[in-house]
Amino acid sequence: MSVAAFPARTPAAGPDPRDRLIVALDVPDGASAMAMAGRLGEAVTFYKIGLGMLTTGGLAAAMELKDQGKRVFLDLKLFDIPATIEHAVRRLATFDLDFLTVHGDPSVVRAAAEGAAGSGMKILAVTVLTSSDRGDLDAALIRGGDLSELVAERAARAWEAGADGVIASAQEAGALRALRQSEGRLIVTPGIRPAGSATDDQKRISTPGAAVQAGADHIVVGRPVWQAADPAAAARAIQAAMP
Repeated sequence: MSVAAFPARTPAAGPDPRDRLIVALDVPDGASAMAMAGRLGEAVTFYKIGLGMLTTGGLAAAMELKDQGKRVFLDLKLFDIPATIEHAVRRLATFDLDFLTVHGDPSVVRAAAEGAAGSGMKILAVTVLTSSDRGDLDAALIRGGDLSELVAERAARAWEAGADGVIASAQEAGALRALRQSEGRLIVTPGIRPAGSATDDQKRISTPGAAVQAGADHIVVGRPVWQAADPAAAARAIQAAMP
């Protein structure tokens, strides 16, 4: 593969080990998100807000969390023509967000990197969704072959196109970390479930400790935290399970 067109950048994870855990606020609306953040308090420093909440106060919640000194990952998985992606990302970059996801196609990543240039917002490229397996890719007419090899190739191309990091399951994190293109880049792993938790709609899952040992910089956990009787205690338990 060609040499990266963009220089490698040092991952932005702060010194606080709590930053490794990103809690996905996959709740109905912004008010519910802020109520949950209030219950979590100082136990959590980093939150993910996804597409499902965008039209019900998600962006406002993101701004309020930023005002409270939290880090925010806006998970929109943007995909469109390059001009539209660049324009949308440039506007989103004005909100002082920390992470933003786009699909990992090189043209999309390149446009997103241009849109985020000069801001502190990191562009994360989606490789293959952790809710997908080879059967799902076949149904979508995605080319054949081993899923882990496809993830590695998409990750390498996304990094070469200027992504600050990639979204990938912990099952692929070790192989991605071994790629030369991963130097100074982030690996963020969803599909994390503490031992004994339900898998829900995820198909390629891992425990928190295994994900970090495999090379993940951050793990994303939703329902095992916000559905817990004591969400703050659940978050602390996950943090304690990471090396």
